[in-house]
Amino acid sequence: MKVVVTGGAGFIGSAVVRFLIEQTSCEVVNVDKLTYAGNLASVADASASPRYRFEHADICDRHAMDRLLAHHQPDAIVHLAAESHVDRSIDGPDDFIQTNLVGTYTLLEAARRYWKARGEPDTFRFLHVSTDEVYGDLGSTDALFLETTPYAPSSPYAATKAGSDHLVRAWERTYGLPTLITNCSNNYGPYQFPEKLIPHMILNALSAKPLPVYGDGSQVRDWLFVDDHARALWAVLTRGSVGETYNVGGHNEKRNIEVVETLCRVLEDCVGPEAGRRPYAELITFVDDRPGHDVRYAIDAGKIGRTLGWNPVETFETGLEKTVRWYLNHESWWRPVLEGTYRLERLGQAKVAP
Repeated sequence: MKVVVTGGAGFIGSAVVRFLIEQTSCEVVNVDKLTYAGNLASVADASASPRYRFEHADICDRHAMDRLLAHHQPDAIVHLAAESHVDRSIDGPDDFIQTNLVGTYTLLEAARRYWKARGEPDTFRFLHVSTDEVYGDLGSTDALFLETTPYAPSSPYAATKAGSDHLVRAWERTYGLPTLITNCSNNYGPYQFPEKLIPHMILNALSAKPLPVYGDGSQVRDWLFVDDHARALWAVLTRGSVGETYNVGGHNEKRNIEVVETLCRVLEDCVGPEAGRRPYAELITFVDDRPGHDVRYAIDAGKIGRTLGWNPVETFETGLEKTVRWYLNHESWWRPVLEGTYRLERLGQAKVAP
C-alpha cells in the first residue's frame, strides 16, 4: 500500500508517518506546506527509509495536488493537514478558513479526479481526520459524544473542522468517493508543538515560568496518547467501512487543573530534587478564561472498539510519563522550536528531503 499523509510534518501527522514506516510495509508520501507547526525533524528517522518520500506542497494548490497524486499513484490519503490551535483561530480565523475548508475541498476534488481515473477505484480510501470539538461541549452529567451527536462547534477552529467533515460526507454521498472520518479527543505525546497545553506546561515548568491555567481549570477533556491515535487511524484505514465515522478517544476524562497537577507530580518524579528549585505545582497560575471556552468534551469510542478491535494501550499516567521523559531527553528538538531557529531550517529541510 502507498499512503499519502497530508500534514505529515505536524504533531499527529508525524506520528502517523513514523507508525507507517516502523510498523507496516507501506510506502509513505508526506505532503506538508511546512507552516509554523511543521517540522521535518519530527520524521527524521522515518525519512531514512527508502519507503518514504516528502512533497513540499500546499493542499490549497489544486495543480500541486493533481500532480502529486498522478505521480505517486497512492492507494490511500490520510488527511491531517489543518490549522488546529483554538487560540490562534480566535485571534485570526482566516488561515483556518483557507486550510481547513478550502484546503479540504481542493484535496477532495483532486482525490475525486484521481480516483475516477484510477484503474482499481474500489481499492482507494480517503481518511479525513477530525476532532471532537465539532460536537460543541457537554454539561457535567451529559452523555458522551457519539458519532451521531449533532454538530455545535464553538470556536472558528471547530467550525472549520465541522465544515470540512460535512464536505467529506457530501463527496461520499454525492460522488461516491470512498471516504471515512475519525473524530478524536485531545492528543498528547512526543513532538507536540509547545503552544499546546501539555508541552507548554512541561517547558514552562523546566524554565521555572508560570503555568497558566484558564479560568478555574475545571474544563474537562478526554486525553489520547498520539501513538494510540496512529494505531486507530491504521485500523480505520484498513478495516473501516466506507462512509462511516469513528470516534477515537483515550478513555481519560480529566479536568485541566488535574492535568497540570498530575504533570507537576510526574515532573517532580522524573527530574528529582534540585537545590533551590520551587515545587513545580507552585508555578500554577490562573488566568482569564478563553472566549467561548467549551466546558467539557467526552467521547464514546465504543464503536471503533466493537467493530475494529481498537482500544488505547496507554493510560493517562503511562502516556504522560512517556511524554515528560521524551521532552526531558529531546531538548535538541524543542529548543530550536522555542527559539524560533527551526523556522530558518525549514526551507533547507524541504530542499534536502528525499
